[in-house]
Amino acid sequence: MTTFSMYTASIPVFKQILNSLHAILEKAEAHAAEKKIDPNALLQFRLFPDMLPFTRQIQIACDFAKGAAARLGGLEVPSYEDSEMTFAELKARIVKTLAYIDSVPQASIEGSEERAITTGSGEKTKHFTGQTYLFHYAFPHFFFHATTAYDILRHNGLDIGKKNFIGTY
Repeated sequence: MTTFSMYTASIPVFKQILNSLHAILEKAEAHAAEKKIDPNALLQFRLFPDMLPFTRQIQIACDFAKGAAARLGGLEVPSYEDSEMTFAELKARIVKTLAYIDSVPQASIEGSEERAITTGSGEKTKHFTGQTYLFHYAFPHFFFHATTAYDILRHNGLDIGKKNFIGTY
């Protein structure tokens, strides 16, 4: 009989994409230097005026990865200041997020399929089971922001493709 692993379904996926984003940020930093592009032109770029800029896309992707790891593990979600303004600072945030999700014990995430998870407050409060939270809330938000960050850089001429986004698995 095969059992389902909430840890295997979550943490390695977050790590794969976060590592890809880190590598893409390195390429973006080199691209800006090589093409003599002001890094802020990329860091503050939005695909459309009502969308968040690149920097926020990375911050929010990290927030969903660490939030999911914490909530599935039954832990308090760590708070990060959203103060990153450079490629180096965004890469450091990803490294910090990877270290955090690595620190959550696998045993605390296993069996969290039915764990009660609540997000938000007031009118924005949402209640989930662990599995519903992961697959229908955390992953869609995480992938939306990771993909939007990728799309912003691709739109601005960075030579990246699907393999760069998917990374190593």
